[in-house]
This record gives sequence, structure tokens and C-alpha cells, in this order.
Amino acid sequence: MDTTNLFRLDGKVALVTGGSRGIGKMIAAGFIAQGAKVYISSRKGPACDDTAAELGPNCIPLPCDVSTVTGCKALAEQLAAHEDKLDILVNNAGAAWGVPFEEFPESGWDKVMDLNVKSPFFLTQALHGLLKAAGTPGRPAKVINITSIDGQRLNPWETYSYHASKSALIYLTKRMAARLVRDHVNVTSIAPGAFASDMNKAARDHSDDVAQGIPAGRIGTDEDMAGAAIYLASRAGDYVIGETITVDGGLVHAALGTSIDA
Repeated sequence: MDTTNLFRLDGKVALVTGGSRGIGKMIAAGFIAQGAKVYISSRKGPACDDTAAELGPNCIPLPCDVSTVTGCKALAEQLAAHEDKLDILVNNAGAAWGVPFEEFPESGWDKVMDLNVKSPFFLTQALHGLLKAAGTPGRPAKVINITSIDGQRLNPWETYSYHASKSALIYLTKRMAARLVRDHVNVTSIAPGAFASDMNKAARDHSDDVAQGIPAGRIGTDEDMAGAAIYLASRAGDYVIGETITVDGGLVHAALGTSIDA
């Protein structure tokens, strides 16, 4: 047994949606450090360009809005113009919406459900041919959906569509995995906890306060997220199918509940 290159991604082609910042950027940087060529996509072209310039020549910007099926197909066509196969797809683009129950709008429901649930499915569908071209029985292609611990437990905020969307994506990961494994494409997900990002402003702006509620005593780092994604994307994770890996410092599975004395 040789584990020397177990986590390397040399020669692999990856696409990371929402890759210009936050968790997507952490993952893209990790993949590049392991030898992959990484395409990053987001709605904002300048942000993609800036991140690609920062991460170096193996990071290529492909700006696109994947919130619609048309956008998903357009991104797949853009990638196909550059590559004849796709080894790794990370469905990371997402949105959140928090409004009191009495005021929660249809627009906040639809925007979040479309981007967080519909887009991962239809982008994977649009890229199915490129993923199949990359996958083999010995080295499957990978689809990694970025879910959330908010799909596993409640947070304190009224983020109704976000909770529903991330729970749905965790189960959709299993359903997609059951179908795509026959094409030598493994589907998994990562459920992040508190990582500093524009979406998780509490972790970004009040990390010390947030850390007090996490068993590990800190929020997540870039290396924590990159490490989990590299594991799933590399040879190390080839036998993991349909699973959601929780990366949260123990918040979901190791936090002690509040006791009530009788």
C-alpha cells in the first residue's frame, strides 16, 4: 500500500461554483495546492477575476449566474469549450434569507430554494457528460454538494427556506449518488458549521463569541474546509458515496444539551 499521493489532485479538472469567496474560495485554493486545475464561477465577473489572479494560473474564472436552469446550462457550455472532461464538481453557490415568520416573502423562499436545491441538481445534470467522461471504475469523478449543519439541526434565526433547502440537499445528495454511481460518479456533501464568510457574518464578525458555543472552542479555518474537500475529491475518498461529512467542530454531534433539573 502506497499512501504517498493519496490526497493529490494532479491532472484533475475541477469546477467550484461560488468559488470567488468564502467556502468556495477555501476549497478552490486547497484543490490548486494539491495540483488541480480549478475553474471558479460566481455571478460577479470582477470577483472571479480577482480571485483567479490571487490563486494563480491554475485558477480560471468562468463567471455565470447558476440560479436558473438556463444559467446552469450556460456554465456547462462554457466549461465544455475549454475541457472534454470534469473530474470534480463542487456545488457551493448558495443563498440565505432570514425574516420573521409573519413576514417571510415568497421571493425569499424561491430565491433560496432555487439556488440551494434546484441549481445543484440541474448543473450536475448539465455537466453529466463531462463527469462521465472523467469517471472510471478505478477513479470515479466526484460531485461535492455544500450543504450545512442547518440542514441537520436548528439555528436561532428564522431562516425557513435556508433550513428547508439544506435539509433537502442532504437527501438529494443520497438520491443523486444512488443514480450516478453507475456512471462512476460519486456524489457526497460537506455540511459546514461556523466559517467566516459573507453568508455567515456572525462567524466572520464575532468569531470569539461564536467559538464559545462550539465544542472545539473555535470557528473553522480555511484548512479545515479545504481538508474535507480534498479528502472527498481525491483517491482518499473514492469509497465514500452519498455521505454528508459534518465539518463543524462538534456542534452537531458533540455539543452537550442544556439539562433541566426535575
